[in-house]
Amino acid sequence: MLMQTLNDLRLAVLIDADNVPYSNVKGMIEEIAKYGTPTFKRIYGDWTKPTVSGWKSVLLENAITPIQQYSYTRGKNSSDSALIIDAMDILYSGKVDGFCIVSSDSDFTRLATRLREAGMKVIGIGEKKTPPPFIVACDKFIYLEIIASDNTPSETSQEAKKKGKTVIKKKIKEETKEDNGPLAATRKVKRLISTSITDLADENGWAYLGDVGNLILKKQPDFDPRNFGFPKLTPLIKSLEFEIDERESGQANIKHIYIRNKKL
Repeated sequence: MLMQTLNDLRLAVLIDADNVPYSNVKGMIEEIAKYGTPTFKRIYGDWTKPTVSGWKSVLLENAITPIQQYSYTRGKNSSDSALIIDAMDILYSGKVDGFCIVSSDSDFTRLATRLREAGMKVIGIGEKKTPPPFIVACDKFIYLEIIASDNTPSETSQEAKKKGKTVIKKKIKEETKEDNGPLAATRKVKRLISTSITDLADENGWAYLGDVGNLILKKQPDFDPRNFGFPKLTPLIKSLEFEIDERESGQANIKHIYIRNKKL
């Protein structure tokens, strides 16, 4: 998929300590490593508060630099401003290719938009409560809950498949409920994949899976097969009953996967 081809990016990782938990930072750093190399790793917060005491060992273990930002006014998040100022300084330094903004706060929506306008790739990481405007302002958005689940003890392939089917069934039941955000129902995901295939299909209806994945991410930055219990896009596609054609690439053990909508 799109962001998976960008693993040589130099990334500035900027973390809002007020809006993310510290419990799964190690998994978060490992996730970021899939997309690039962190050149800057900074975290912003008022480190005089007792509520952030749990961060200390995590920062040391992951070589993250804490940036002190006092809360000058009760109820105001001053660390937002510090993060934004640093982001613009880093942008103009020309030392990175992209940014990873770790927060569940919609206040960073304009920052993400501005960085993309400057040609930067922007990855967002936050909890599922993150407001949609910030999600769609990023090239890709990853939910912290997914990262946390990825760091639980590994399952067998049969267990993972069973879990995936359970998630799909659960989401089908949600289809009749009010939509609370992107990817709330399997029906909508299937439609997203189907329309993307149609947009890219050749005269026989086939579309290259890699191109479909790229287009889906452009349409829906928080799309991730792990939301539905599948580690990759291909197993998710198979569970939704699209036609799949695995074609020889001419290289050993490498196949190109094409998909199309089932003909009625």
